[in-house]
Amino acid sequence: MTDTADRSYDVGAVKRALAIGPGSPREARTIDITTLGRRTGRPRRIEIWFHHVGGRWYLSGMPVPRSWHANLSAHPYFTVHLKNDVRADLPATAVPVKDPAVRHHVLSAVVALQDEPGLRMHVTQRQRLEDWLKRSPLIEIVFDDERLRCG
Repeated sequence: MTDTADRSYDVGAVKRALAIGPGSPREARTIDITTLGRRTGRPRRIEIWFHHVGGRWYLSGMPVPRSWHANLSAHPYFTVHLKNDVRADLPATAVPVKDPAVRHHVLSAVVALQDEPGLRMHVTQRQRLEDWLKRSPLIEIVFDDERLRCG
């Protein structure tokens, strides 16, 4: 999908909202995404954290099967909904991350969040990077609007 320049959102404000880092609060990293159900084709909206690592954006999750991941595997076009300081609906494409080096780099940053003050993940035990590398979904978010692609 190629995007046109006529967007109904403030590109600068959206870029600032997407520029999260390890010290960013929960609210800044919390978005909604709308996927299409893998079997039904119906829209499914969920709340999820996104991650900004190395100038790119990602979705991941605990090392268990995830419906959103199955949906994006079947239908890679989806919408990212910014909902806190900036409200915008951003069309995007999900690109599975298979490269072991990239997975290690990104998932290391994601797992490290459990040690960030104020971001403590609500888990019963400390998460291990090895588990995430073996079983966690990892999707790169590629925004359709080319103005948003540079991190």
